[in-house]
Amino acid sequence: MSILIVLVIVGGSDAPRFTGSADRARVYTREIEFDYPNWVWDASWLKVEQAAIHSPYIFERGTNKEILFEYLRTTLNLLQTEYRIEQIYADPNIADKENAGALLRSQRDEALARQEELAPFAESILQSQLSETLAGLDLASNGQPLPPVLYHTSPTPLALIVSRRDQIVQTANISILPTLTLDQQIALEDEVAESLDVSTLVVRIGGVGVYPTMVMETTDLPWLLNTIAHEWTHNYLNLRPLGINYSATPELRTMNETTASIVGDEVGHLVLQTYYPEFLASRPDPSLPALDLHFPPSSGPDDPPIFDFRAEMRETRVTVDELLAQGKIEEAETYMEQRRQVFWQNGYLLRKLNQAYFAFHGAYADQPGGAAGEDPVGPAVRALRAQSASLADFLNTIAWMTSFDELLEAVHQ
Repeated sequence: MSILIVLVIVGGSDAPRFTGSADRARVYTREIEFDYPNWVWDASWLKVEQAAIHSPYIFERGTNKEILFEYLRTTLNLLQTEYRIEQIYADPNIADKENAGALLRSQRDEALARQEELAPFAESILQSQLSETLAGLDLASNGQPLPPVLYHTSPTPLALIVSRRDQIVQTANISILPTLTLDQQIALEDEVAESLDVSTLVVRIGGVGVYPTMVMETTDLPWLLNTIAHEWTHNYLNLRPLGINYSATPELRTMNETTASIVGDEVGHLVLQTYYPEFLASRPDPSLPALDLHFPPSSGPDDPPIFDFRAEMRETRVTVDELLAQGKIEEAETYMEQRRQVFWQNGYLLRKLNQAYFAFHGAYADQPGGAAGEDPVGPAVRALRAQSASLADFLNTIAWMTSFDELLEAVHQ
């Protein structure tokens, strides 16, 4: 319990950030902020109940896989049914929406009840598999990762991201209710931006590093495993200097997020290799769709090159940094809107492309290019991983760092 309290107090990743700048923005968000204490209490009690049924040890390994896949299929059915209900209520040609959606609502309730039955087992199964994988990577003590791998699937909060206009730097990350409509999100962005002369963006986040970890509902097993491992890494770092100092500087935030992404991807991939190898060769079951909503078409020898999202986003970030360094704020903002339209034309549906977008997404620098631009932090973290003897060596080295200079010194030794 003491570990849980520490993690909640110093929780990292996309949990809310209350700094001086954030306090000014909170004037507009106090009534709609996400209730983390109650969520953590409810999720913790659920984990106690799951432990009481001794899942997943009451089933054979093959049965565990069947349970997990049924949970994913049920979740897919639930999401599809909810979408069809939304379509009925949005269709102006349907007058009697109650009757038109009656059967679908009944099907939704049945799917929801089945999902709630399966969820404790599915969560326990993945927690156990990730724990065994971490132990095999020497990231455990006496066979048990510290902190233990605990996560709960639920609607994740939205995050109001605030950046200065003259420099890409995140000054606030405030978690707000996931139920806000798009119109309400835009109104909040505009109100804060105009009142404080800042750049704002409301984003949906996939996971939050409270404890137990909060993870967005999905049917994409590879993404789910990566995200659980990503957020566990934040929990691991929160007990060490790098995580405790998450918000001290923009460089430390990027070191945290990039480290969690690297560990999350590697651990998630290893779990797939061990327990679900069929996902690595191909995606065998069409009922388990990928999370990404954009799939660029393959090109033939005479076709124009495929639009490279990461390369184009990197070029955009570099140009914006140059314009802002010259004090050309309005020119940078006009350029970003022009570039947003280019992304739109190539199938990437970005609602806004501004300083806040780069301040948030630029911290996830586990791959070259993208929103980080020429920020040197991501490449340094990747270099440390490349020269480390193992994933455990990498994580246990960077976890004790308190500055970007320490990282550079370790890389250049």
